[in-house]
Amino acid sequence: MKLNPAQLGKHLQGTLAPVYVVSGDEPLLCQEACDAIRQAARQQGFSERQVLHAEAGFDWGQLYEAGASLSLFAEKRLIELRIANGKPGDKGASALLDYLQRPAEDTLLLISLPKLDGSTQKSKWAKALIDGAHSQFLQIWPVDSSQLPGWIRQRLAQAGLAASPEALELISARVEGNLLAAAQEIEKLKLLADGQQVDVDTVQASVADSARFDVFGLTDAVLNGQAGHALRMLQGLRGEGVEALFILAMLVRELRQLASLAEQHAQGVSLEKAFASARPPIWDKRKPLYSKALQRSPGNYWRPLLSLAQQIDAQAKGQAPGDAWQSLASLCLQMAGQKLRL
Repeated sequence: MKLNPAQLGKHLQGTLAPVYVVSGDEPLLCQEACDAIRQAARQQGFSERQVLHAEAGFDWGQLYEAGASLSLFAEKRLIELRIANGKPGDKGASALLDYLQRPAEDTLLLISLPKLDGSTQKSKWAKALIDGAHSQFLQIWPVDSSQLPGWIRQRLAQAGLAASPEALELISARVEGNLLAAAQEIEKLKLLADGQQVDVDTVQASVADSARFDVFGLTDAVLNGQAGHALRMLQGLRGEGVEALFILAMLVRELRQLASLAEQHAQGVSLEKAFASARPPIWDKRKPLYSKALQRSPGNYWRPLLSLAQQIDAQAKGQAPGDAWQSLASLCLQMAGQKLRL
């Protein structure tokens, strides 16, 4: 059944459901919802955790095997199932339907996937996730441009800060609808604010104090096809201590937008119409960057790169072999239009 994200905190204080589904294209809000569920699960005795990545070639039998194979030292287990492309396929759909009818005992299943489009929501497996008796489905909606100043005001208040309307507008203009970037700006303002009030001068000082190689510049470089510049910026970000997972989240946000736009355009939808329906919204000054990237690479180019991003996520968390930074460099090159030979 559907669960309003605003009610998640209160809900998690009670008995947990066997299955939670977090669906959406806003990385920060999806991440925070999953974090809240993980924390509640730990507090209620789910001491083991296993992560399954449902990508090409995934053995869906692992889903039930994971729930049936508790260690001798664990009473309960949290299983995270990540479906990065939102499409489990026929075998996955069947496995999900079977699991939702008979969830494993002493197991909490947390499924994360992008926003499901209208046709997908009509499928049996999606209906079971959304309306099933054993599942709680959270639809995470993006924050549009008109709501962004209010969202930033609320986050500042949670950090013990207040901001003038002018400062809120300036922050909103800088982050261009990117909530991960907004959260990063708020963390910087906590250090720079003199007391509890944030004014325009404080925000401008924060911008001036930004890393010389910031993540905004990196995403602009890859969209613009500037492969060499993107690699130099990535190296600079690494040198300044920016986490690989934060950079990856920003790139994945762009990848999902590009994949959706490219697929719509390939079906005959004009770019302007695709831009107008994009979620999260695309700001006007970034539309030329997306247009250039889409002209450079065909409609089926972008979606497979999400599998590489999934691999990088596992590498950065120590769950897969390989160097996450080298893989990030490869992802940046491919997003910038460099087709690598393996």
